Amino acid sequence: MDYQDCADRLTELYGYRPEEREALFRNLPALLGALGHPERELRGMLVVGTNGKGSTSAFAVSALTSTGARAGSMPSPHLQEPRERIRVNGVPVTREEYTAAFTEVREAIGRHGLPVTASGMCSATAAAHFRRAGVELAVAEASIGGRWAAARFLDLDVKVVTGIALDHTELLGDSLALIAEAKVGVVRDGEHAVLGRIPPEAAEAAERMLAKRAGLSVWRMDQEIRYTVHPAPDASGPLVDVTTPRAVHRGLPCPLPGAHQHHNLALAVAAVDALADRGHVQDLDDERLRRALAATRWPGRLELLTEARLDDWTGRVLLDGATNPQGVATVAPEILRQAERGSGRTVLVFAAMRGKDVDGMLAPLPEHWPVVITRTGAAEAADPDALRARLAPGRRTSSVTAPDAAAALRRAAELAGPDGLIVVLGSLRLVGETRTALGLPPA
Repeated sequence: MDYQDCADRLTELYGYRPEEREALFRNLPALLGALGHPERELRGMLVVGTNGKGSTSAFAVSALTSTGARAGSMPSPHLQEPRERIRVNGVPVTREEYTAAFTEVREAIGRHGLPVTASGMCSATAAAHFRRAGVELAVAEASIGGRWAAARFLDLDVKVVTGIALDHTELLGDSLALIAEAKVGVVRDGEHAVLGRIPPEAAEAAERMLAKRAGLSVWRMDQEIRYTVHPAPDASGPLVDVTTPRAVHRGLPCPLPGAHQHHNLALAVAAVDALADRGHVQDLDDERLRRALAATRWPGRLELLTEARLDDWTGRVLLDGATNPQGVATVAPEILRQAERGSGRTVLVFAAMRGKDVDGMLAPLPEHWPVVITRTGAAEAADPDALRARLAPGRRTSSVTAPDAAAALRRAAELAGPDGLIVVLGSLRLVGETRTALGLPPA
């Protein structure tokens, strides 16, 4: 197999029906056994939650590398190429490395008759590569839910819950309590749970779930974990002080834009302190921690391209993978701030998966902004005309449709003009296709 064969095969695995996925999901432990249990060499954290998983994981990787450790990570989903899902110290593996690990897993599946889902394939491939690379610390990001996240079979004993909001209700339940149960259900006896700021209904359900577990350590945001934000003396940006039961960390830089990232940074630092509490890593040294955090980058999350080029158009493009109403509401202040900085028009490029609350997602943004609605190449992407029909009448009149991301960007560039801002949101797949259309490499 070459790299493209691996990418094509992974795409095929997303085509299983829901009833088939459940049976294939249960094959993953046996597949890991057939591979010689590479997961048993790993220690680390599994990050679950509705929003903020990727940024929290990126901060956690930076914090881990500050200890001198080599940290493997498993973001989900990828933006442009599958190899982005396997990283060492934040850097995606090469195509050759991905192909070698994927082929190892594929051959084990064939020998033992153990087909798995796409997420199971990603988890097994990452574990196989980490063993090849001698990586023993891992930060794994769950996809949807918690109990049904394939990465939970890696047996990482610090579980991080970033937050709870209504999303994927057709799979997880139609209330905050049910979604909390699905996500917190990943925590097992004797583990360490690190909880972000979550709504009261979700918090009550989370506590009920945790009460069923024995021998837990639990750190909660605003209780065992606290943080404060203050300006840097040189006005270079905000600094965050984080207090956990293990340490007080002062003056930590937060390079990712948006006030919500202060919470994500604090949660990540607390999670690494939890790893230290369990003896998995050295205690954090704040001077090295500051340097590592300052270098944190996470593409596709309020990623501002100041000189994006598309044909003969050059301008600003702001990318964000917000995929639900809470996510858009969280990033909306930063989007509005960027819009106010320019003198031209702001235009939205939007796509979403079927079943999303489209009107709720766009509600935090001005109704007079034009919207170019498109679809991605994902099998579950919603039809642009169907999305447009679900918009409020006022927004529908200022919207148009385009068949794909590249066409949507060209239409948005026409509407925005040379001094305008194009904001791309609603789907991480759309963010990835936009980065590719703009000629950006995987990051």
